[in-house]
Amino acid sequence: MQSRRALMSAALSALSGLRVLEIPGPYGQYAGKLLADQGAEVVLVEPPGGAATRRAAPYVADEPGPDTSLAFAYYNANKRSIVLDLDAEEGRVAFRALAASYDVVLDGSGVVGNLDALGLGYDQLSALRPELVMTVVTPFGTDGPYADHQATDLVLMALGGLLGLGGYADGIPTRAYGDQALLAAAQFAAVGTMLAVLQAERTGRGQLVDVSAQEAVVMAHENAVQWYALEHVDRRRNGGEARQAAVGVYPCRDGHVYLLAKGLGVFWDELVGWLEAEGVEGAASLRDPKWKDDAYNSSDEGKAEFATIFGRFAMNRTKAELYEAAKRARLPLCPVNTPADLIAGPQLAARGYFVDVPHPPTGRTLRMPGTPFTLSACPRAETVPAPSPGAHTADVVGPLTLGAQS
Repeated sequence: MQSRRALMSAALSALSGLRVLEIPGPYGQYAGKLLADQGAEVVLVEPPGGAATRRAAPYVADEPGPDTSLAFAYYNANKRSIVLDLDAEEGRVAFRALAASYDVVLDGSGVVGNLDALGLGYDQLSALRPELVMTVVTPFGTDGPYADHQATDLVLMALGGLLGLGGYADGIPTRAYGDQALLAAAQFAAVGTMLAVLQAERTGRGQLVDVSAQEAVVMAHENAVQWYALEHVDRRRNGGEARQAAVGVYPCRDGHVYLLAKGLGVFWDELVGWLEAEGVEGAASLRDPKWKDDAYNSSDEGKAEFATIFGRFAMNRTKAELYEAAKRARLPLCPVNTPADLIAGPQLAARGYFVDVPHPPTGRTLRMPGTPFTLSACPRAETVPAPSPGAHTADVVGPLTLGAQS
């Protein structure tokens, strides 16, 4: 039999030959998707009635149902599905038999000891297959005082410290859109899984990959934690308001743009020249020497005066018009994109980033984000729609007797 590495190197997709059993859940579903999108055989092990994630909002046509979850359709494309009742001995026997021939078990349930309680933990399964890698993604990791705690994405952002850095200085902490804590944890789960797979290839021994979503959030702090450790100063949130004149987010006719002119100094004269050439009222006043004084430039008065002058110009132009004009003037300005802007924009379209995937339950086609990287020797394969519950039970389980479970 060929080794997994030989299969992977000989195939078009980077991870062809890698076999993964995934326990569905919000913590690991993106990790499974990253592996599946690169050719791994990722099999969802769903309970009777289907995984709870099948009912996660938002929904196609805003109609709730087990077949209309946009989140499930996205995170589980390219995967297969079997139904096993792991609360029954028959289901656990079948799971052990499968694990004995798979490379990875990915537990995305977010519950510490979820599989151990069923007799399907790493110690039990690795006795059947020593090279098995098990990845467990939970809110706080498998040990420590919070190990048994549950958490939502909002809780993780709060306890991870990132919530406190989001929002305006005079407002309450504000969470970034989307389940960013869960997504970050899942990305690190995919990385950790592949590191363990490579190690298993070298040594013949698998290992447990323990991923903490809280730690993944702390990783996003840049140097805020180190800054406190060195200087005993807590970094504070400041939102998107201008820190100096011509540095910050400004409204325009159809949204907002981000301008970074004064902060880099060398762009101030070019900015003023641009506004003068456009005939903006008050533009000439920006040549007053006071604008070279950082104290005035950073004052509330200075920021408000600039915002008034720039606003006369920007509010009569779209984001796209301002962006193109700023490029011609060699000025650092960019649009604040919306989802509609991203789909209509030229860059992602040129790279073929978005993929159109059929959605059989509704007969519609869903446009989904693709993988945020490309491999030069492994072109992207056509995306297969997320499976219906148990669609591959007979094929995957093979000769195992499942009774009425499927």
